[in-house]
Amino acid sequence: MKIHALLVTASLTATVLACPAPSPAQAQKASLFAQCAPGPRITCVVDGDTFWLDGTKIRIADINTPEISHPSCAAEAELAMRATRRLVELLNAGPFVLEVQGRETDRYGRALRVVTRKGKSLGAMLEAEGLAEHWKGRRGNWCEA
Repeated sequence: MKIHALLVTASLTATVLACPAPSPAQAQKASLFAQCAPGPRITCVVDGDTFWLDGTKIRIADINTPEISHPSCAAEAELAMRATRRLVELLNAGPFVLEVQGRETDRYGRALRVVTRKGKSLGAMLEAEGLAEHWKGRRGNWCEA
């Protein structure tokens, strides 16, 4: 399986990595993440499993988190805010890699990527902290008793 990846250093640089190794001429960009505000979205976090990087909307492919825009209950809204804040922290904690594992885009046109740092999935970290569930092909119910 061919894996394409993007190495991103929050606040420092982003370098595209693909097979074969990137050329020295590839552009480097600075990235610092915050929660998205109204208006154009360039580099920001939408919710616990979706963010923008340099104008590209990215859906973290290996997890699902509660919906921040249309929560079904107060518990989902609270968990969605916690997951969003935590994803901002994780993305800003240092370099990470965006890996294509399977489909490149979803039905909404978002880039599907597994986000890793030092070989560990940031999605799995959110899952271990109780802020996400492993992606099962559909949304989960965050309002069950």
